[in-house]
Amino acid sequence: MTMTEQPSDEFVRLAAPFRRELLTHCYRMLGSVQDAEDLVQETYLRAWRSYGDFEGRASMRTWLYRIATNACLNALRHGGRRVLPAGLGGPISDPAAIDRRDPEVPWLEPIADEQADPAAIVAGRAGLRLALIAALQHLPVRQRTVLILRDVLAWSAEETGDALGISATAVHSTLQRARARLDRLEPAIDEIAEPPEPERRDLLDRYADAFERADVAALARLLTEDTVWQMPPTPSWFAGRDAVVRLLEARLRKGRIRLIPVRANGQPGFAMYVNDEAFAVQVVTLRGSAIAAVTAFHAPALVRCFGLPLRL
Repeated sequence: MTMTEQPSDEFVRLAAPFRRELLTHCYRMLGSVQDAEDLVQETYLRAWRSYGDFEGRASMRTWLYRIATNACLNALRHGGRRVLPAGLGGPISDPAAIDRRDPEVPWLEPIADEQADPAAIVAGRAGLRLALIAALQHLPVRQRTVLILRDVLAWSAEETGDALGISATAVHSTLQRARARLDRLEPAIDEIAEPPEPERRDLLDRYADAFERADVAALARLLTEDTVWQMPPTPSWFAGRDAVVRLLEARLRKGRIRLIPVRANGQPGFAMYVNDEAFAVQVVTLRGSAIAAVTAFHAPALVRCFGLPLRL
């Protein structure tokens, strides 16, 4: 602290640089950007109130993460896990059988790359890919927390145990169970590889062009055989190229459709507008030179998270 600096000013100066990575940490824990933002605010408020007792035994970063983790754990005790439709049941193949009821479950949300910690976007298994975040939500809360602290933040077993009030031995066994369960839930998370940039851009351009023209035949040529299409909050989902093509044939209509490129969860995506009104945010998973999955979040307000208007 400088001679003229007040404790509150010092706290702001030291703590402010960690806001984006704390938001990313809370998002991994909770699966919701809005909830994560609320918990980051709570974290900074708790830390500011306790700053007079902060004696520097841990780094400012570690101290803030400890507070954020405990705030997330408290929040998770009072709320259910966030899911995607594939986490509720099996796929369907007939668009006429779509369940249009809102099951009123807490849905997983995407995070705009602009909001997230840049290091997390390129961090492989420790990253932010939508499938990984969805899989994390299926882990029991303690397993999820231990895996994030150990494998993402690279905390020692002792640091993790101290934060959670458990022994280092318990941390090791919990981490083993978490890794094994995550491998069963999402075994290929490290194997997803996007094509080189020119091919990636060409693939996405062809997808956007075909989608805007409602050219289902052209879209079909871009999909993998095992492609998956989800549309939260609609609980029904589709797996396999044939089923997805039937969905697109039934639902995609020619009109003023516009796809604006965005980046979410370290993946390509699009803000979708229909007749100039925000309609959905699509997060696209690429595998090789094809599209392996599209998660279309039918929540128009999400476009604001990408700096876009509700109406063009």
